[in-house]
Order: sequence, then structure tokens, then C-alpha cells
Amino acid sequence: MDCRVVVEAAVPVYDVETEDEAIRIAIAKTGEMLNPDLNYVEISMGSRTSPGGEELVPAFVAADEALVALELEMTVFNVEQEEHASRIARKEIGQRLENVPLKILSVEVLPGDDDEEASDADDDDLIEFDDLVDDG
Repeated sequence: MDCRVVVEAAVPVYDVETEDEAIRIAIAKTGEMLNPDLNYVEISMGSRTSPGGEELVPAFVAADEALVALELEMTVFNVEQEEHASRIARKEIGQRLENVPLKILSVEVLPGDDDEEASDADDDDLIEFDDLVDDG
């Protein structure tokens, strides 16, 4: 099966003044670290909420330094379980984003040809040996 894995990354950014600047720099910095090896990983702003449920900007700036929440999405192919897909995504992304904390947010099984469905369909198309042998 194939899975779409979303990983949250906490990317540190230095010498910034605003949240918007921190987000832009964090996305560019993450893109540089992932490319060219993982150019298929989609990078987007993460989401944060306050304990009261209020939406917050995905960057926290203090003393010209920021911590930016980003979401990294990638598709992992030919895995047996969702847990296996999450371990692969975390390892592949984590190897390139040194000293960046990662957390698996979601794993979604993609619709498509499952091995079990394919083998069942193949069984329906099989011709029995007895059908080929002429009894007369």
C-alpha cells in the first residue's frame, strides 16, 4: 500500500523581526536542506492553536529569533503498515533536517491497487486444471 505522511517540523530561524519573515526564511531553509534528494516533499506552514482554541501564527519570534511550525508531506510507497510509512518518512526527512524536532501528524492510506485486492482478482481469472483436461 501507499501512504501520505504529514510530519510537523519545528524549524529555528535567526535574525528575523516579523513572523512573516520567519515563515518565509524557514520554508526556504527547509527547502534547501531537503533538495535535491527529497524534492518531492511538500512544505507548507503548520498550524498552531492556543489552549483556548484560538488560531495562532505558525511562528514565535523572541529576541530576533524564531521557531516556525512547518508541515512536510510526502508519499511513501509499497509499505505493509501505516506505522512503517511513518518511520520511513521520519527517517528520510530527519536525515536531512539535522537538529530539527519532528512529529508525525497523520498517515493516510492512499486509494489504489492493494496487493490483497490484486491477488483476489487474479484468482478469479485463473483457469482450473480440470477445465483444461478433456475427460473423453
